[in-house]
Amino acid sequence: MKNEFGFVGEDTSMQQIVSASAQANESKSIQEIQAALVIAKKFPRDQMKAYESIMNACKRKSLAESSIYAYPKGNQVVTGPSIRLAEVLAQSWGNIKTGIVELSQANGVSEVKAFAWDLETNYESFKIFHVPHVRHTKFGSKTLTDPRDIYEMVANQGSRRLRACILAVIPGDVVDSAVTQCEDTLKSGSEPIAERVKKLVVAFSEMGVNVEMLVKRLGHNLDVVIEAELVVLRGIYKSIKDGMAKREDFFDLVQESQQTDIENLIKGKSKPAIREIKQELTQKEQAEILAKELAGE
Repeated sequence: MKNEFGFVGEDTSMQQIVSASAQANESKSIQEIQAALVIAKKFPRDQMKAYESIMNACKRKSLAESSIYAYPKGNQVVTGPSIRLAEVLAQSWGNIKTGIVELSQANGVSEVKAFAWDLETNYESFKIFHVPHVRHTKFGSKTLTDPRDIYEMVANQGSRRLRACILAVIPGDVVDSAVTQCEDTLKSGSEPIAERVKKLVVAFSEMGVNVEMLVKRLGHNLDVVIEAELVVLRGIYKSIKDGMAKREDFFDLVQESQQTDIENLIKGKSKPAIREIKQELTQKEQAEILAKELAGE
């Protein structure tokens, strides 16, 4: 509709521009998908070369160290390929389209789709899920309003689903071989296991996990850690660092609080005074902490 000056009305013009832009973007997306399908059919993957590429990538120490993550399931810790390893698998296997797409955002919730699509076989694995714009902390829940915070939360939640989607389209035996190669890479390192344990202890301490908590998790002292346990600990560290899990999912934070309280209580006290404090304590964890202070007698 034109006004007296012969120009289309502002509202109508804007709607037409938005509609044209949406149609152009949709058309472009369709063309890109069609082109990707044609290329995938024209240049199919060489599975042997792809497998060799994956094995070579898993021989890199930097990838091997971040290849496994862990999550609690009941009273057990389950380990599996991390999102970093899954990404390498998709890149090396080839002709796979992956992504995390925010479908909508309304009322403080994002609807998100994570997918992995094998362009050769036309097999797609996808997951649609909702991400509330809320961050839960020990001080309570906080509603997120900053777009960057919302983006990071969506990306974090999406990476978990994307990992599962990628692993669903990559052959299982290839995934298992990649994990085994990563474990072999870590075992074959020239650095003694004791030195690797020390580095891991330092890394855990930076996120508030102390030696006592690690010992309780393992059930024995750190000087007898074996390679398999080191893999699990590294997976736990990676999961906490990436936000896939929380410290309390794996460690007794109540014990951490008790230890801190006792340490403050006995700080600067004489040994006779420590004995008196010990007699008033009944919890096993607290008694063990005090026993360490008296061990020098």
